[in-house]
Amino acid sequence: MSTVYPIVPGHEIVGRVTKVGSAVTKYQPGDLAAVGCMVESDGTCPDCKAGFEQFCPNLTLTYNSTDKYLEGVTYGGYSDSIVVDERFVLQVPSNLDLAGVAPLVCAGITTYSPMRHWGITKGKKVGVVGLGGLGHMGVKFARAFGAHVVVFTTSPNKKEDALRLGADEVVVSRNNEEMQKHAGSFDFILDTVSADHDINAYLNLLRRDGNITLVGAPEKPLEVGAFSLIMRRRSLSGSSIGGIAETQEMLDFCGKHNITADVEVIPIQKVNEAYERLLKSDVKYRFSIDMASLKSE
Repeated sequence: MSTVYPIVPGHEIVGRVTKVGSAVTKYQPGDLAAVGCMVESDGTCPDCKAGFEQFCPNLTLTYNSTDKYLEGVTYGGYSDSIVVDERFVLQVPSNLDLAGVAPLVCAGITTYSPMRHWGITKGKKVGVVGLGGLGHMGVKFARAFGAHVVVFTTSPNKKEDALRLGADEVVVSRNNEEMQKHAGSFDFILDTVSADHDINAYLNLLRRDGNITLVGAPEKPLEVGAFSLIMRRRSLSGSSIGGIAETQEMLDFCGKHNITADVEVIPIQKVNEAYERLLKSDVKYRFSIDMASLKSE
């Protein structure tokens, strides 16, 4: 088991290893490390054996899961230390800013994993619906994979930022003429929107065998027109995070391409203010909490 001191955690934790148990072989005190959305799985189920720990029926999440050792629930990174089995500790590339790394092991892997699964490479045309905490990471990864990236947004004032993040084009989704220009042309669309929206408008933008993957979670069920799927053998799927091996692959990829999340670092004392700002979408694009601010309490 290893103890990680979280410099900038939220639910996820990034910092330096402070102590290691006698059985630990992968880490030493002082190593940069991260803990993502998972802290334990059974390791024996078919999903775990295939490297998909995120689908384990006995998964323990870093937050809001049953704590098997201390009882109660897990509370994530809102503390100055955490004890985790080394199987669920990730190595952090030394060239990356730690505040921007923390969201990578949540929002980062959530957007990276479906793009890897659906084979996004150079020459593909990729759409990203929504430019928020997930969407901005989707743009960065699609760009790094070499795809032609189109951002869909309801906010015209986000165009400049979308282009800064790496988008080749920006489409205002409320403009039917702009949408129709892209009909039947996308290989893959990443839908990051958690509000109610017309999924069929995006299904119709897919080419034959194209896919839309949902990573946002709308409160109400989306209405899907069957013929939007049938006529061009399109598919609609969902994705969550990734397994440990894939998450490490993502971090290594970020180190190679110098990718981090766009963050605003706040002290723990401003967490309630940050929550109110989140409700107003007043953040670009993630908050990272500096837990060293606990010492000033």
